[in-house]
Amino acid sequence: MSTRTRTAAAPLTTGDAELLVATAEAAAEAAGATVSVTVLDAGGHLLAFRRDDRAVLISGETSTRKAYTALQLNAPTADLVDAVLPGSPFHTLPTALDRPLLFIAGGLPVHRDGRLIGAIGVGGGAPDQDHAFAAAARDALV
Repeated sequence: MSTRTRTAAAPLTTGDAELLVATAEAAAEAAGATVSVTVLDAGGHLLAFRRDDRAVLISGETSTRKAYTALQLNAPTADLVDAVLPGSPFHTLPTALDRPLLFIAGGLPVHRDGRLIGAIGVGGGAPDQDHAFAAAARDALV
């Protein structure tokens, strides 16, 4: 039995989530894009959400699914695109879960002290833009 003490990372707070949303929105506005942003805690619970009415109608669902995918697989959604091609490890995974995953850039896990504490998803812009907006927000939290 190990005598090493495990320390928990501080959880993602609503204040953290609001900062993530505000930062992603500011980055999108600076680029002239309209996006929706979703932030989930480590348990997959919605902490913050902002849907821009000027964005594509489905952008809210897209941002949520990107955040959920990044959280479930603890990886940036942009890095998972090749993993869902036929014959790849995750090819059948989206149909095996209650909530379909979305493998397109814009979802990022959020870590603190090396532990997964939540995820952010951005939808509505081009995939590379969504990824950049989510990364700017995550980097502002650190």
